Amino acid sequence: MKKFTKTQRLQALPPYLFIEIDKKKRALLQAGKDVINLGVGDPDLPTHKFIIDEMAKAIYDPKNHRYPFDEGVPAYRKAAAAFMQRRFGVSADADTQILTTIGSKDGISHIPLAVINPGDMVLVPQPGYPVYNSGAIFAGGQVHVMPLAAKNHFLPDFEAIPEHIRQQTKLVWLNYPNNPTAASAPLSFYQHVVELAHRYGWIIASDLAYGEVYFEEPPPSILQVPGAMDVAIEFHSLSKSFNMTGWRIGWAVGNSQVLAALAQVKGNMDSGQFNAIQVAGAAALNNYDHPDVKNQMAIYRRRRDVLCDGLIKLGWRMDKPTAGFFCWVPIPAGRSSMEVCSRLLDEAHVVTVPGGGFGPAGEGFLRMALTVDESRLAEAVTRIGRLQL
Repeated sequence: MKKFTKTQRLQALPPYLFIEIDKKKRALLQAGKDVINLGVGDPDLPTHKFIIDEMAKAIYDPKNHRYPFDEGVPAYRKAAAAFMQRRFGVSADADTQILTTIGSKDGISHIPLAVINPGDMVLVPQPGYPVYNSGAIFAGGQVHVMPLAAKNHFLPDFEAIPEHIRQQTKLVWLNYPNNPTAASAPLSFYQHVVELAHRYGWIIASDLAYGEVYFEEPPPSILQVPGAMDVAIEFHSLSKSFNMTGWRIGWAVGNSQVLAALAQVKGNMDSGQFNAIQVAGAAALNNYDHPDVKNQMAIYRRRRDVLCDGLIKLGWRMDKPTAGFFCWVPIPAGRSSMEVCSRLLDEAHVVTVPGGGFGPAGEGFLRMALTVDESRLAEAVTRIGRLQL
């Protein structure tokens, strides 16, 4: 075989900047060091028992052993529609405005193939989930970065985007509660975005994966805005809401034409999610206010308070997040996020994620996850407090 060369679309992806951190972490673990990992965005809590029990029954049902429905099990889509109505007051037709996805990443990565042509402009937040950018690149789109700055409460400033870019834009990505900044967006922000979408002909893709992990007011959905269903699609996931990251189950809701295009892409590229998982997912959505789920939010709230209050006492200037399970922590002036991250790992054996790894707009911050228990978070604060940063 001739010398292998990766495709241009793969070469166009930004480099993975966390390789060195992973190497150091593995080396410390192999040396027997006690490493506290605040870098993992994966819940440490188990999937709730009432969901597992439903799955246990579903896997014995022979009708669930066949190929899944392309659009998803009807009971699951109906549960998603009912959830949208109960949680947000949003009416969505289960047959035409709800589509089952294999986790939200599945829909997020595929939607550019459904709605943009090569050369179309895609507005991508930075810092942000890398798949927004890579999905646009794979589809041949042009990416225009929307910096998320503290002075704007980590909301994109659409007025700062040149007029010719706004006119060329086809797809706009939003993500609130936000990863990694932990910011939330008010309904007034969504109202403004929907107005712009109608004016410029944008398709809005809103990632609400963290919408059910909150500590104060429940985050809104963009689909609560009148007219949003005409221009928007929203991605939901059971991963963080119900500790189901490994189950790979979510859904998309919104404009029926956009959903039909996404379904066509998926119909040519995957075979859907195992029906039994969808049955269990329906049980989760039908019981989203279950006591076990509410208790989970209380656990994350206590963890947030331990980490944030501890860092604030150490002199770190930061805002406590109101939703999600990440803390976006400003670092001392004059230091790079990679430098501070490396020192925390080398000297305190605490893993964090450097904000600069999410792009230049993320520089000056560290992301810390609330995915370890309170005692470990307290220990992490103690270790950090011993360093002179």
